[in-house]
Amino acid sequence: MQSIKKENYPPGDLVIWILIYAELLVFGALFISFAYVRSNNVELFNQSQLLVNTTAGAINTLVLITSSYFVVRAVNAIKNNNQKKCGFWLMATLLLACVFIVIKLIEFDDKFSAGINLSTNMFWSFYLSMTVFHFMHVIVGMIIIGAVWLKNKKGGYSAQDHMGVETGASYWHMVDLVWIILFPLVYVMR
Repeated sequence: MQSIKKENYPPGDLVIWILIYAELLVFGALFISFAYVRSNNVELFNQSQLLVNTTAGAINTLVLITSSYFVVRAVNAIKNNNQKKCGFWLMATLLLACVFIVIKLIEFDDKFSAGINLSTNMFWSFYLSMTVFHFMHVIVGMIIIGAVWLKNKKGGYSAQDHMGVETGASYWHMVDLVWIILFPLVYVMR
């Protein structure tokens, strides 16, 4: 009789899932608040949205989706006991995270240079609050993925012991999921 390999479900450490669910609740509350306030200020929100850089947001969406694919490849590589490929895909994830950060910083600079800030109006208050909050999560995700990469480089993961890689990947997927909701809500929907 062939033994069946038991997979962790959910993948990664339970503590990261508690954190992910808490973060999703916070973002969910922000999204619901945004939608509610928008429904009472449609014209203001529509006019303000004309000033967001939809192209930058779309590029960042593709960047994060691709980075999530790369982190999946990293998990798959370590499950196949290939530390070198795991490290390659983790570094590729980090490089795309850097691309996201640079694009977002350019967007922020553009808005702040135009005199837009949290007190400009309700749209910009939400836009800046949600995108800066997400930006901070990207930075935390980069720190996590960087730590996983470093431990992997030192031989800390294997096909039998890869929970840390799955934990980092799970957090990164949350960062991506939030952006996939944030982008159309704030940049596209009129």
